[in-house]
Amino acid sequence: MDINFLRSAVTVAAFAVFVGILVWAYLPARRQAFDEAAVMPLKDEESSS
Repeated sequence: MDINFLRSAVTVAAFAVFVGILVWAYLPARRQAFDEAAVMPLKDEESSS
């Protein structure tokens, strides 16, 4: 096994992880959680003081 094969394998693995993250992020089941997280900084919360 030479260094070029190892570099290719790491590149393919990184691309597979990237595609996996994209699929996970755009799953319809995740939409509600991401929508809630998107508006979280804008919500007014009562202070506990």
